[in-house]
Amino acid sequence: MFKRRQAFNFQIITALALLGLIAYLFLPTTSPYTRRRTQPSSAVEADDDWYDNDELYYQAADEQDLNTAKLSIHQAPPSNKVKAAFVILARNSDLQGIRQSIRQLEDRFNRHFNYPYVFLNEENFTNEFKQKTSDLTNAQTLYGKIESDMWGYPPHINQTKAAECRKEMQEKNIIYGGSESYRHMCRFQSGFFFRHPLLDDFEYYWRVEPNVQYFCDIDYDVFQMMKDNDFKYGWTLSLTEYMSTIPTLWSAAQEFMTNFPEYINRGEESLLPWLTDNNYADYNGCHFWSNFEIGSLDFFRSERYLKFFEHLDSKGGFFYERWGDAPVHSLAVAIMLKTSEVHFFNDIGYKHNPLTHCPIEPWAQRKCWCDEKSNFDWTGWSCATRYRKIHEDFAWSESVYRNKTDPYRI
Repeated sequence: MFKRRQAFNFQIITALALLGLIAYLFLPTTSPYTRRRTQPSSAVEADDDWYDNDELYYQAADEQDLNTAKLSIHQAPPSNKVKAAFVILARNSDLQGIRQSIRQLEDRFNRHFNYPYVFLNEENFTNEFKQKTSDLTNAQTLYGKIESDMWGYPPHINQTKAAECRKEMQEKNIIYGGSESYRHMCRFQSGFFFRHPLLDDFEYYWRVEPNVQYFCDIDYDVFQMMKDNDFKYGWTLSLTEYMSTIPTLWSAAQEFMTNFPEYINRGEESLLPWLTDNNYADYNGCHFWSNFEIGSLDFFRSERYLKFFEHLDSKGGFFYERWGDAPVHSLAVAIMLKTSEVHFFNDIGYKHNPLTHCPIEPWAQRKCWCDEKSNFDWTGWSCATRYRKIHEDFAWSESVYRNKTDPYRI
């Protein structure tokens, strides 16, 4: 009798264990940080409350019993969740190059995080462009037109003189010297992209260009890491500018520093020494290559940056010379921010023809497929060596990298 009861009890225990295993393997679970998003049937236009639409909280198995769900088990996400997006300035003719870039971004990073994409164009996007870009992601895709007040000539520009300057620069074979549209693009990226209405509700952006490559898996939330560590600007490549495109930019920047000393960051954490090799007499041309940048939109919307842009814009150099957005952004970052507010994304392998950033450290290479021999950072044209003189530890060691990124890793 005792043996039969013991056998019966053993059978019950075995059955319960099997039921528990089946439940564990086959019943759905919900992570508190899982975004429950449905694939849109078509590309959507702007939604001011996009970041409230994700179901980010614990879902009870029985919806009628939602009020009694044990939220202590599945905590709600942090209240400082970053609102961020990829920002892509493109034309309809850039479709294939943009699709290449998005496909790689999704594979390397965004399939885990579903940050939205904001596409901007001085013309209306075609339905084909919207469909073929939105098909590549589960994230929201927003499409906006740039109006003439952001893409055009300001009233103080003499357009006849501007055309003469373009002709002269073209005759000198200065890169993009004869291009009118390139100048509008540089001015827009310098002073207006962050003011486009589609970006009003965002805090951080990641700029994406057509036909670029991303070589490394990024398994942590880049945007949240930036926000929580108070990084306001992130970069991968730096180099010197063609000085024939910006002959008077440095004098304009110096005039701004003289007129607005309250906006200038000097001292131990200043980036200003990175800009000059002769005690501020001249600009050495060093800048962050802005085709890749991850930054704080609040920085660009700030009074100090807007006054800087307005000062430069009044000089006419976007049209009478060929001032690029890369040196404009970089001058503002170096003039106004601390070294602790600027981050080098060594772990993000990236190529914008003809330059490549590829991490050379073995621990970083484990997540990449680029050839470290192609790395541009320590070549003569790069400004990374100058940057290291003022910020020796700007390239994180493995231990620092782990410490900084592990809290945001999937």
